Amino acid sequence: MIEIRNLSRRFGPVTAVDDVSLTIAKGEMVALVGTSGSGKTTLLRMINRLVEPTSGAVLLNGQDTAGLPAHLLRRRIGYAIQGHGLFPHYSVARNIAAVPELLGWPAAQIRERVDELLTLFGMPPADFRDRRPAALSGGQQQRVGVARALAARPEVLLMDEPFGALDPVTRAQAQADLRRIQRQLGTTTILVTHDMEEALALGDRIAVMDRGRLVQCADPATILTRPATDFVARLTGRSDRPFRLLGLLPVADLVEPGEAEGAPVDPELSAREALAECLWSGRSALPLAGGGRVTLDRLTERARGAE
Repeated sequence: MIEIRNLSRRFGPVTAVDDVSLTIAKGEMVALVGTSGSGKTTLLRMINRLVEPTSGAVLLNGQDTAGLPAHLLRRRIGYAIQGHGLFPHYSVARNIAAVPELLGWPAAQIRERVDELLTLFGMPPADFRDRRPAALSGGQQQRVGVARALAARPEVLLMDEPFGALDPVTRAQAQADLRRIQRQLGTTTILVTHDMEEALALGDRIAVMDRGRLVQCADPATILTRPATDFVARLTGRSDRPFRLLGLLPVADLVEPGEAEGAPVDPELSAREALAECLWSGRSALPLAGGGRVTLDRLTERARGAE
């Protein structure tokens, strides 16, 4: 668990982070969002003490991190950044092994962990462990960067715009990989992003920063339907809000008895995708695999909850 207590950081006359308090539960993923200069990256970097706070405290599982040597603290916290920051002359395996080697893990244990993570990220060890970063695609490089951050089984994973440099298709796959692996490993994760779509897709809760202050922290549906301030409402996009709300729901949540024409759709399809399929195909209802249907009327009714 991470406890942020009245945390502030000033740079001369500028207050970058202003009296922020936030508790993040073990295994939770929280997305920090806000415009440029809102303080989200500074807040993230104070957690692993790459930036020292002016006042306030950060507690990791009840322990004040100010009392820990910074280099030892950072070995307990994984850190993944945009552009991945891989060592270009190291192999994939050695990149992932960097922190376990610093911690003095036995070679056999390191190799086992490297192979475990490569397998988890869908990169067969025999094919990838000896490659150099330059021989990887952008998406593969990003996977290796996240695998490196997870290698020593950190208590916390910090991610600063990790997917910002990826193309939309690769980015969507990287997001899906992260969510799957984070849930599988149960790593407490804080993700900084400027992309509200990414925050909605990944965050158990979304923490919105505005001019250094935390203005709202809530689950995605609450952020969309009950924004605390005009700034949050603008950030979520008033015109996009109904579609974003539907994107949070599997279509199975809106199923009703009955039949419909056409090929059945997967119940795990999002309601947003189901709405798009109805509109594109001109149908008023879609059948679901396993029985039942979802109607255009039901989808539009649910979308009104975001207005």
